[in-house]
Amino acid sequence: MSKQAFEIKITTERKKKDRKTVRIAGGTVWEDTSLADWPDDDFRIFCGDLGNDVNDEVLTRTFNKFPSFQRARVVRDKRTGKSKGFGFVSFREPADFIRAMKEMDGRYVGSRPIKLRKSTWRQRSLDVVKKKEREKQVLLQAFNSMT
Repeated sequence: MSKQAFEIKITTERKKKDRKTVRIAGGTVWEDTSLADWPDDDFRIFCGDLGNDVNDEVLTRTFNKFPSFQRARVVRDKRTGKSKGFGFVSFREPADFIRAMKEMDGRYVGSRPIKLRKSTWRQRSLDVVKKKEREKQVLLQAFNSMT
């Protein structure tokens, strides 16, 4: 790898790490830097009802049998370090995402059966929420003008 290509790669990786995503949920707005570690174009599963015995490694071992598996993470409380009981799994290909949803929902991971749902992480992005609010206002105005 040439020196110039190496410098471009480092600059690109640094920009990705510095990227912050503004999020909104429950009426609170915050900057979420943890999303910089995840691919933008992945297919992500929300894994619920995880026991305290499940960590990133256990979740990874459970889902890495799928060829396009990318990453798994159990969400933890910042103060105590205990699991919050849910996590996320990322896939590069939609076929593996669908197969994992069908095959793994209800399977025991650790001491409990997991509940899988399609992740809604994109819907909490501030720009998406604002766009939905604008669309809702337009629809309400159109409805009110009809009555």
